Formats: sequence, structure tokens, C-alpha cells
Amino acid sequence: MPSTLNELTDPFCLRAGESADLLGGHPWRRFVVLGDSVAEGMCEPVTGYSELQWADRIAAELRAAAPALAYLNLGRRGLRAHEVRASQLDDALRFAPDLALVVCGGNDAFRTSFVPAEVDVEVAAMITPLRQAGADVLTVGMFDVSHSPAVPPAVRPGLGERMRLLSTHTRALAARLGCLHVHLTDHPAVADPTLYSADGRHGSARSDAIAAAETVRRLGAHLAGH
Repeated sequence: MPSTLNELTDPFCLRAGESADLLGGHPWRRFVVLGDSVAEGMCEPVTGYSELQWADRIAAELRAAAPALAYLNLGRRGLRAHEVRASQLDDALRFAPDLALVVCGGNDAFRTSFVPAEVDVEVAAMITPLRQAGADVLTVGMFDVSHSPAVPPAVRPGLGERMRLLSTHTRALAARLGCLHVHLTDHPAVADPTLYSADGRHGSARSDAIAAAETVRRLGAHLAGH
């Protein structure tokens, strides 16, 4: 990437005033996040990009349009899907959200024993009660971290296959359960090494900025009836 690229010039990031146009007058007042390290926020700093984590960015954009927005992030690193459900769902429901972000399964997909149907069961068990409680639910097909330069070449094909399988299953589950889905797996920048951290498992501040932009755009499309 050119050394002059930053959040203001990055073609994939939010433009000035874009979020206000998309989210102005939005109805959400209680936003909860459930998930693993992607939800908690572990992006690696990149010069020229905000260090605000992805979920925190979404909350900030929502709050800019609705300053009284209440926000609870339950995300914790290292959790598999069944652990997210067991440790976070009850607290999320007690929060009485009208918007929820559920992002997990990545730690399951890092294992060669990954079974997508088992993750589907756990994610559905979180989405269903949140939807029944009246919340709009966001799900995400995340960037394919197998493109990270830190991932050993021998591991990349299998990891990439599993990450894409997770994304495909999550997208189908979201459609079936009436969720708002953000699909990042086929994003034009997915193979750009600047999107990934040095640990080979997480994203960079640039990936969080792009993910936030795409999430805001998905919310805006929903508000516009698309």
C-alpha cells in the first residue's frame, strides 16, 4: 500500500459525513456485543488509522446520532462459540438490547476438527432469543485471516477453507433467522497484508476501520429499507 494511505484517504473507509447520512434518526438505544477476541477488540495499530476497536467504532457512530445510546461489550478473547453462548447470552438478554452484534466461530475454525454445523447450533441459540426479545441482530462473515503473512504457508489452504466455510454458514444462518449480515470475506481488500496483525490471528486497525465502515453501511441500508 502507498505510504500516504490513511483513514482519510483509504477508499474503503467511511467518508466525511457518510455515517451521519446513513445513521441519522436511527432507532437503536441499547447495543450489545457478544463474541470472542474480534468482538472484544484486539486490532494491531496502524499509522494513520484510529486505534478504536471495531465494535467500539460501531457504538461511537451509533452514539453520534443518538447520544443516549447504551453500549455493552461482552466479548472476550479465546472463546469458542459454545463458550460465548454459555458465558454471555444471559447477560446480553438482561441488558435488553434493541441491537446486538454476534461474532464468534473463528476460534473453532482455527481447529482442524472444525464442524460448521456445531457452530451453527451455538450461534442460532444466541440469535433466536435475542430476536425473540425484539433486538435486531448483526452477524459477520469476517476477513479471511489465512491471507495474513504471519500464517505459515503450509497452514493457509486448510485455514482459508475453514474460514470461508464458517463465513458461508454464518451468512446462510443469518438469512434464515432474519439477521443483518455484514459479509467481509470477499471484500476487495481481503488479500491485502495490511489488514492483518503480526500474530496471524487478528486484524489491524485498518481492517477494523474497513469493517466498521461496512457495518455502518449495512445498518444504513437496513434503515433505508434495503
